[in-house]
Amino acid sequence: MPNLSLRPQRDPSIFRRIAIGTWRTAFDPQVYGSVELRMEPALAYIEAFRARTGRRLTVTHMVAKAVAHTLQRVPEANAVLRWNRVYLRDRIGVFLQVVLTDEGEGKIDLSGATIYDVERKSLVEICDEVEQKVAVVRKRQDPALEKSRGLFRSVPYLLLNWFLDFLSFVTVTLNLDLRWAGIPSDPFGSVMVTNIGSLGLDMAYAPLVPYSRVPIVLAVGAVKDEAVVDGGRVVPGKVMRVHATFDHRFIDGWHAAVMSRTLKTMIEDPERHFGVPGDPRPAQPTGAPAAAAAPSPPP
Repeated sequence: MPNLSLRPQRDPSIFRRIAIGTWRTAFDPQVYGSVELRMEPALAYIEAFRARTGRRLTVTHMVAKAVAHTLQRVPEANAVLRWNRVYLRDRIGVFLQVVLTDEGEGKIDLSGATIYDVERKSLVEICDEVEQKVAVVRKRQDPALEKSRGLFRSVPYLLLNWFLDFLSFVTVTLNLDLRWAGIPSDPFGSVMVTNIGSLGLDMAYAPLVPYSRVPIVLAVGAVKDEAVVDGGRVVPGKVMRVHATFDHRFIDGWHAAVMSRTLKTMIEDPERHFGVPGDPRPAQPTGAPAAAAAPSPPP
């Protein structure tokens, strides 16, 4: 008689197969942290932006641009490990997770779209690029992505861990371009951003994805009505929390402090740092704390 009454799940999603091949133990160097943001200025900015441009700007777009600027200020965090040595990236890429719902009833799949040089682009450019890339992903019109999905579907369960480790080793450690084999070039970028607020969640920490070699994952929560202290008085306010999971091999508390202050400054004073709503010219944030303004890192 078995200890547990079990039955195998039939035909799981591609994401579930990849997840099985990704995580084994709890020995990962994950560190967690959160930053709380006042959202009244950002919400007003989004409303004005949409009215002037007709584009659907979201908090995720703003966080993507803000986190790209934080990586400019702490370039040590924009890195990968190869042969146990840190290599700094020359470009900043932001991976935005996309939910796919056409795998069948009860199956939710995850994919994503990566945009590069986000720190140099205006919010208008970011909105347009994200919309175009997400549409291609959701319509299953990305040839490289669809070829990769088909490849993962054909890998036996017993080989999933080995297969993902092998891909990570070849594409990052050996740094070989496998686009000829249908494997996208640098598909995950420097940082992952997932909007858990779209699921109604205001707090969650997403895990690092080892085979992606991305050292930072941000989970953007829902905007909530909460009591806040403003000028010594308790008043109603709009609050959002961003939850970070990062790799302690690259990032310590000093880096995290610079990054959280930069994110908070930009989101809470959007017109100063993102420019006039709807302005197509890329805005360079002013007044955001730079790495040099933070306390000196520990020796």
